[in-house]
Amino acid sequence: MELNLGTAPDADLIKDTTEQAFMADVIEASQTVPIIVDFWAPWCGPCKTLGPMLEDAVRAAKGAVKMVKLNVDEAQMIAGQLRIQSIPTVYAFFKGQPVDGFQGALPASEIKAFVDRVVKSGGGEAPGDQLAEAGEAAEAMLAEGAAVDAAQTFAAILGEDPNHAGAYGGLVRAHIAMDDLDKAEAILNGAPAEISKAPELEAAHAQIELARQAAGAGPVGELKAAVEADPGNLQARFDLAQALHAAGQVEEAVKELLELFRRDREWNDGAAKAQLFTIFDALKPNDPIVLHGRRKLSSMIFA
Repeated sequence: MELNLGTAPDADLIKDTTEQAFMADVIEASQTVPIIVDFWAPWCGPCKTLGPMLEDAVRAAKGAVKMVKLNVDEAQMIAGQLRIQSIPTVYAFFKGQPVDGFQGALPASEIKAFVDRVVKSGGGEAPGDQLAEAGEAAEAMLAEGAAVDAAQTFAAILGEDPNHAGAYGGLVRAHIAMDDLDKAEAILNGAPAEISKAPELEAAHAQIELARQAAGAGPVGELKAAVEADPGNLQARFDLAQALHAAGQVEEAVKELLELFRRDREWNDGAAKAQLFTIFDALKPNDPIVLHGRRKLSSMIFA
């Protein structure tokens, strides 16, 4: 499956220009599509880093913006007219006028954001927006039980942006929903190092752990009876919490773990607290269960 982001050959997207060709390559060309101009020089160290990252971001826009590179050593008149004080300097032109720009080297994330802004200035849809829309569609599929379709969409997003943490987390969760925990774990372990600590992947890791616990969870009814018969049986209470979570009763599971922590916070090397954090990590940070549970836990810790 491929996202429909369009295509454009590299030679049509990125080109070198000269002082003589600047009018045609930038001013006239920007009447129809935004043109990003990279002002550089062979002796400029940061230019060698910025240029390739800028080119990658332009390619990702699939023709919604184009890029022109101008060596300022060979274009002193243009550099003077545009008051280029230092390099690298990047300007974006649309309809013959500068619409955005920056000086100095930037990280890849800020370069992508810059290109997205330029695309929007030309009335186009930024690639980041398209990926976000695809991610929302995949999340909706997953919520509706269409895990296979969701997995295909998340994989397509990763085909466009291999470092998309949301899509990686979504792909893991889709395989959890398909009860393929080994595949989910393999996908998680294969995530790029740059995003390995992203919240979306931390949440996916917690969800795998909880899914594995669910496979061995006991019957809720029997465990409830055991706890009612002996409220001090902390192992039964812990097992009940796991069974409740496996049954989708997350709030009730958190209550049992909080009660276990209240009775003996050090039981089984602090297992209640560790399990609470696993549950919290698997949920969204603003989930009411997380907010209420963290407040209750904190009040007991600092009481």
